[in-house]
Amino acid sequence: MTPAFRWRSRTTFAPFITARGRLPTMSSNRKGDRRERELVNRLDEAGFAVMRAPASGSATTRELPDVLAGNGEVFYAIEAKASSGRPIYLDGEEVEALIYFSQNFGAKARIAVRFDREDWYFFHPGDLYVTDGGNYRVKKETALAEGEDFESFTGGPTQTKLGDD
Repeated sequence: MTPAFRWRSRTTFAPFITARGRLPTMSSNRKGDRRERELVNRLDEAGFAVMRAPASGSATTRELPDVLAGNGEVFYAIEAKASSGRPIYLDGEEVEALIYFSQNFGAKARIAVRFDREDWYFFHPGDLYVTDGGNYRVKKETALAEGEDFESFTGGPTQTKLGDD
């Protein structure tokens, strides 16, 4: 009896194996795009009108935020970043461009971060840690302890953290 699927030998994938002897994982760009779409869908479900600017970062010389969102009362220009658990770094120029765009557009600048197996957390750029090189950093522990959770950000029920009375 022939199985419904056939195991492929490693030689089948030989052209794709990396120098470390592994099959490549999803590229960070594809993962970032997927996470941005996830954020757009969540904001849409929360009642925001949302637009993703997929050209941000490469296809244009203008610096655009990853996501624009508004609900008629508040408007956000959002730079979205995701990580498996390692600290997230943002280029200083990227954050300054977000602030510049937000001010001219009449939106509030926010940095949205998501770590694997965690929800989205939001920061005002001024609340982020600035490195000696002028870049910005968000650690997972910082996001969980100090970030604004998704429900609070969208005006939904807020998350109560231990120690909050």
